[in-house]
Amino acid sequence: MSDALPGDAVDRILEQWARERPDLDVSPMGVIGRLSRCAALLSQRLDGVFAEYGLSGWEFDVLATLRRAGAPYQLAPTELFSSLMVTSGTMTHRLKVLEGKGWIVREASNQDARSTLVRLSGEGFALLERALEGHVANEHAILSALPARSVDALEKRLAELLAALETPRG
Repeated sequence: MSDALPGDAVDRILEQWARERPDLDVSPMGVIGRLSRCAALLSQRLDGVFAEYGLSGWEFDVLATLRRAGAPYQLAPTELFSSLMVTSGTMTHRLKVLEGKGWIVREASNQDARSTLVRLSGEGFALLERALEGHVANEHAILSALPARSVDALEKRLAELLAALETPRG
């Protein structure tokens, strides 16, 4: 437990393991447990803003991925599910939902008639633009609890961890 910060739920878990299994080095649980709790709490805060726009987190992610692709705001389904790290079956279901809401359009590719492209509709674009501003403001508000130098340091450390996790083992 840090001298500068009050104990948190993860500190209590670590204390319990230290008492019950003093022979076991459970220190990784501090990092992993805090990352997991942060992810869950961040999801709640992010989802609250998405809900203000009638969106779920995954809906925002799909629309934002299409928007980030640049005009004409379209991608092949394989590019979408690869970028979003979901299965093709999950992506197919999500595209049906978004198409039903009128936020995307699926159309035949000009280059290959056998494949389709997913394009952000005008309604989907307008919705994403509004939600994006609220989302970014929310993220700024969340991180405002930390000094800028801490945010920078955290971003660098998380980038290192992500690079290590994305590196194939063996």
